Amino acid sequence: MGKYFKTKKFLNKMKKMKTPEIESKLPNMIGPGTKIVGDLHTNGDIRIDGNIEGNVNSKGKVVIGNNGYVKGEIICTNAEVSGSLNGKVTASELLSLKASSKFNGEIKSGKLSIEPGAIFTGTCSMGTSLNVTPPIKEDKK
Repeated sequence: MGKYFKTKKFLNKMKKMKTPEIESKLPNMIGPGTKIVGDLHTNGDIRIDGNIEGNVNSKGKVVIGNNGYVKGEIICTNAEVSGSLNGKVTASELLSLKASSKFNGEIKSGKLSIEPGAIFTGTCSMGTSLNVTPPIKEDKK
């Protein structure tokens, strides 16, 4: 290890590197057959094809696939639901309910798109006056 970690070249390289917490270009995926009980927090996009019982907090887009199921609250910038959702969605920009979606709960969104065939039972608040910027909770360690 020694000398390399003390050189200016190494220190300059470390300064230029972006940490994964700040920016993530790779999508997160919860695959079929996976069940998560608990809250998820991400700075990037996430696709859910499994089951989640808990809250999802994303600065990016949340996609619930045809076989995906979420029971809890979703806070994000954009969301696309093709599967099932039981809870609350707060999307600062656009929420899209696809034809295969089943949604029971509350919607707060800047814009809403519902395809024919989608099932939605609940309440909805829309408009640009909504202050729904997704917060990312920082862990204090």
